Amino acid sequence: MLGDIHNHRLLYAKAGLFVLLGGIASVLILIEHPEWSIAALLVVAIWSFCRAYYFLFYVLEHYVDPSMRYSGLFASLKARLMGKKSR
Repeated sequence: MLGDIHNHRLLYAKAGLFVLLGGIASVLILIEHPEWSIAALLVVAIWSFCRAYYFLFYVLEHYVDPSMRYSGLFASLKARLMGKKSR
């Protein structure tokens, strides 16, 4: 299994790729359906998913239980399904 990424440049590159992919996907959706309502729904969906991610990886650890630390969405889901609190 691959380990965690510790190189700061790789972490920034990974974040940049996520933003780039999200931007490309959003632009392609708006090219297919150039409507203000679709653009507004995209903004709401992206904002909502960002808030959910923040909740899962910051709020739970810092405000609910410090042992609730996960390396990603799949680790969090696996822990919940297995009944464990932390990774």
